[in-house]
Amino acid sequence: MTRLLTHLVAYIETERIVNDIDHRVLGNKLDLFHQQEEGPGMVFWHPRGWELYRVLEDFVRQRMRRAGFREIRTPQLLVRSLWERSGHWEKFGEQMYSLPERHAAHEPDAGPDDGADSRALCLKPMSCPCHAQVFNQRVRSYRELPVRYSEFGACHRDEPSGSLEGLKRTRAFVQDDAHVFCMEAQIGQEVGRFCDLLRGVYADLGFPAFSVALATRPALRAGDDVIWDRAEAALANAARAAGLEFEVLEGEGAFYGPKLEFHLLDSRARSWQCGTIQLDFVLPERLDAHYVNERNERERPVMIHHAVLGSMERFIAILLEHHEGWLPLWLAPDQVMVGSINDASAGYAQAVVQALEDAGIRCVLDDRPERLEKKIVDAREKQVPLFVAVGPRDERDRTISIRARDGQQAVLPLADGVERLRVEGRGPVAMR
Repeated sequence: MTRLLTHLVAYIETERIVNDIDHRVLGNKLDLFHQQEEGPGMVFWHPRGWELYRVLEDFVRQRMRRAGFREIRTPQLLVRSLWERSGHWEKFGEQMYSLPERHAAHEPDAGPDDGADSRALCLKPMSCPCHAQVFNQRVRSYRELPVRYSEFGACHRDEPSGSLEGLKRTRAFVQDDAHVFCMEAQIGQEVGRFCDLLRGVYADLGFPAFSVALATRPALRAGDDVIWDRAEAALANAARAAGLEFEVLEGEGAFYGPKLEFHLLDSRARSWQCGTIQLDFVLPERLDAHYVNERNERERPVMIHHAVLGSMERFIAILLEHHEGWLPLWLAPDQVMVGSINDASAGYAQAVVQALEDAGIRCVLDDRPERLEKKIVDAREKQVPLFVAVGPRDERDRTISIRARDGQQAVLPLADGVERLRVEGRGPVAMR
């Protein structure tokens, strides 16, 4: 009986720990987001959660720009015929949201069957055909290549209700999509460039360890075996040149090309497939993308599909569980909590908050008529990395007392303390 009771207690404690670091529990505890029946598979972001979202988005945006990508924005609703040309309707049609074009049936030259199918509008499940439209808007010279686009593209997929899982599987999500249009001779350089980007981003987010897989041609695919032979060989060679070791996942590639999958290892030894590099010889043909080569002839570019995080929502879920809610200072939605020791110190506390905000530090003020110990506990409950206590002596000496999560404290002149927090709070974006 004693042994059984011991195992039961251990099981309950394990379940409690697992539940406590579930991103849905953390999202509620930290007031980051919620979901409800009226928006199945959708996310209601709260102020703290949206702050985290924007910090992560801006971090990736800066890295993409430094890697030579230019950000674009493309529509969410597009006519079904585009998705039919690209092949996405055949592959993902059952998961795509579509609606008839309301005015098509009333146009003078509309036939009896017009408006229902050819003019139907679809919410995009991904952004790649849209990026091809931007590339196609003018004649391109080989001297311009590679052309690199990135987008935080809002996408929708009608996922089965049983597969929905918090932020990890949603019906509305944002992909950090990126595409490169290049010549075949540039594939190795572009894959290497993106691998370097991925290594740096993942390390800065707390994932120094990852594995790589090469996913090859699926049973249902576009393009003939000759094209797939070229694509798979080119991607494997580029991966080796970039210093990657990879396993082969037979039949797991995209319908238009093989892909490299980057699997991150989190703090609980779980593997998450996040980043991808997909090599595509098919969509440029289907969507009539071309450039003028050095012989003044039209030639198809190679299209490389990239994603660093995959889905913003899913990656935030992974981050929260990996760090157990204690996000690094630079990533935390609220970096500093400023707490006044008593009512008399509230004015100086507000001045400290203003100085921190002017320095670009995300901070909040706790000037409630509560004991300082209570304010410190509440800040820890919200998992705010730093607490700044402000009392009469600080006001007199123009200082602040900085308390870290591990209990270490430092009393600094206000200007010096603000500068220290400004530098520490900027994080890896400022270091690279």
